[in-house]
Amino acid sequence: MRWSQTLIPTIKEVPSDAEVPSHQLMLRAGLIRQLMAGAYTYLPLGYRALRKAEAVVREEMERAGAIEIHMPALQPIELFERTGRKEAFGNVLINFEVKRGDRRVHLALGPTHEEVVTDLVSKVVTTYKQLPFTLFQIQTKFRNEERPRFGVLRTSEFLMKDAYSFSTSVEQLNDAYDAMYAAYCRIFARCGLEYLPVEAESGPIGGDASHEFMVPAGNGEDTIVRCPKCSYAANLERADTGRTAPAIAQSAECSELKQVDTPNVTSIDQVSKMLGCEPSQMIKTLIYSADGKPTAVLIRGDHDANEGKVRRALGASSVELADEDTIREVTGAQIGFAGPVGIKCPVIADHDVAKVVDAITGANTADVHLTGVNVGRDYQLDTTFDLRDAGDGDPCPRCDGTLEMVHGIEVGHVFKLGTKYSQSLDAVYIDEKEARHPIIMGCYGIGVNRIIASLCETRYDDNGIVWPLSIAPYELLIIPLNVDDEAVMSVANRCYDELTAAGVDVLFDDRKARPGFKFKDADLIGIPLRLVIGGKGLQEGQVELKWRWADGPDKVPVDSAVSEVLSQIDAQRKVEAEKVPQ
Repeated sequence: MRWSQTLIPTIKEVPSDAEVPSHQLMLRAGLIRQLMAGAYTYLPLGYRALRKAEAVVREEMERAGAIEIHMPALQPIELFERTGRKEAFGNVLINFEVKRGDRRVHLALGPTHEEVVTDLVSKVVTTYKQLPFTLFQIQTKFRNEERPRFGVLRTSEFLMKDAYSFSTSVEQLNDAYDAMYAAYCRIFARCGLEYLPVEAESGPIGGDASHEFMVPAGNGEDTIVRCPKCSYAANLERADTGRTAPAIAQSAECSELKQVDTPNVTSIDQVSKMLGCEPSQMIKTLIYSADGKPTAVLIRGDHDANEGKVRRALGASSVELADEDTIREVTGAQIGFAGPVGIKCPVIADHDVAKVVDAITGANTADVHLTGVNVGRDYQLDTTFDLRDAGDGDPCPRCDGTLEMVHGIEVGHVFKLGTKYSQSLDAVYIDEKEARHPIIMGCYGIGVNRIIASLCETRYDDNGIVWPLSIAPYELLIIPLNVDDEAVMSVANRCYDELTAAGVDVLFDDRKARPGFKFKDADLIGIPLRLVIGGKGLQEGQVELKWRWADGPDKVPVDSAVSEVLSQIDAQRKVEAEKVPQ
């Protein structure tokens, strides 16, 4: 492709409304342009990169045995009502009514396709002999993001690869899950991403039934907890700590239990300031409703409770903070004054709580707190649990290392769904004994746009994007220094024709512009390999080859320029392929 025949509107200055590097670079390099908040047009360079990422995803999904289909983006609202997700999505679900003749039809734009694919399978699968299989598609999705931001990292319209496995047993589900997990590792490695598979919340079938694939990035919206010493990594919701339950015993140096008036002071910060103590000396008492039953959860004042851990510790299907009436019933006071001493419900505590001597807690009385609260004397615990968010400096649960927190961009998620959707939408199979069973499902998503944005967010320097060869819009950029020089253009055109015929993706900068101007654009758009023709070098029978990430160019004879380009590109492809797990 000749630069003069395509559309690459580069921008020299950083756009004022672009907050993160990927957004800035994708705008400046002419990859995208915004139509409105949350919606972007992909320009030629951006769309070529997106299509290359899509091709990698498709190849690896088919290699893993998944079958491609294409489902409608327009979906009947009834499907979401049957699964309960109309209410669960809330305002995120873009739904509306249209007039058809004398009636109105309620529709939604698909944020994902669990309902549609399950409805399809419910109509075409009847017997266990048809299972297992995995279906996938690459389709535009729609979500009404309240705060679209960071360019294409968080939008209302995006391209997603979603896959769904259908099985008769947990063993079949595990096989499908493992195949998708391995495919994801190959996809992200082929795309040149540094990624972390991190443990996420488990699905309805037990075990480690969910993993997110994260790209560590300073501007990532997700928090990852990882151990630099081993391979352990998990999102904040799922991350365990290596702490163990301490011995529960009353301290030998307990202070007297006292009541302290704290009028209108309910938060940890307010109480610690009034009483002149550190938040770590306080114990938060949070009242949860676990499967409809109230339970008090004790957390040290400077920590945050992790609802996933609370749910697992209680063996509950669901937990949520209790309503005000329940809190009054078990504490006798309004919100903000709960404490473990005399509370009228079961109590569980985080490991760190039992170590706090002379703690400060709510008194279960309005406008009153207690000081000198000690386990074993003032309240009782049989054991403790890991109930709080993990953080920097916590011990690793897998080795003797120490955890650290980093930010990341989620680019993929594999998840064991179980029978949630098949039961709601009557997707069943008949076994060899003529008995009916709900089909066991898994779902597996990749944000294709996020692959491109994550590369731009993590692979750049002061001059612009640094694309990997595999996903770059073009592999080679030919720059003739003087387009009015017939000798220069003769060599440039010959190289362009021969390399294009050899299957290399070539962009030819045929613009009549200064060399410095062209070089700046070349660095900005980040094409991996650059072939410069002209000037003193051509007079000496040489051209220059430079990789985007190299310190300087290599000089090669004009006559061997094409073969040298092919050789170096082939070598770089092998280097990138070596990083891909088999």
